[in-house]
Amino acid sequence: MLHQHIEPEGAEMGLWRIEEPEDWFTGRLDLRPEEKQQLARIKGQRRRVEWLAARQLVHHMSGREKRGAFLKDEYGKPHLEGSAYHISISHSHELAAAIAAPMPAGIDIQYLVPRIVRLAPRFLSPEEMASLRPQEHIEQLHVYWGAKEALYKAYGRRALDFRAHIHIMPFVYDPAGGSCSGRVAAEGDDIGFKLKYLRLENYILVYGTQLI
Repeated sequence: MLHQHIEPEGAEMGLWRIEEPEDWFTGRLDLRPEEKQQLARIKGQRRRVEWLAARQLVHHMSGREKRGAFLKDEYGKPHLEGSAYHISISHSHELAAAIAAPMPAGIDIQYLVPRIVRLAPRFLSPEEMASLRPQEHIEQLHVYWGAKEALYKAYGRRALDFRAHIHIMPFVYDPAGGSCSGRVAAEGDDIGFKLKYLRLENYILVYGTQLI
């Protein structure tokens, strides 16, 4: 388990390596009835454990003795009961990730898969496509995808087209990790974000916070 403070001031990021069975989490989380209903609708044990692990991670990051429930606004964006912080979660295979910040924030973690190459034209603009470097295009594509997922979650209002509304400034991928910038331009909004990315084993982690 990793929990660390990140920029900007007040923001936190966490990672949880999922090694526990489902009943380990359910015995500790004290889920609310509405959360139990959400869990019951999830098909597949692995997806259920990922869902639980993300909530366990956020509880650990909160530092509370009694867990706050995950609540959702009218758009389905989650927030933590009794907290003014913005939160975002993600999970993939053996890792769950979360970010908490005093400003809108989003996070995404993805296991590296070659098939993302086929999907790229669906979520990248021509300018973003032109920035891909052949020797690192798999990793760079996952950063683009993760960045757009993170901004989608941070904006939190759904109805966003990844190509038309979420823009990532072209960047040169750094295997050691790096940063880039993006914006959401939709419904009269034009909101800037700072993004960080990192490769962890066979995963790409991306998180972003809104520029204030």
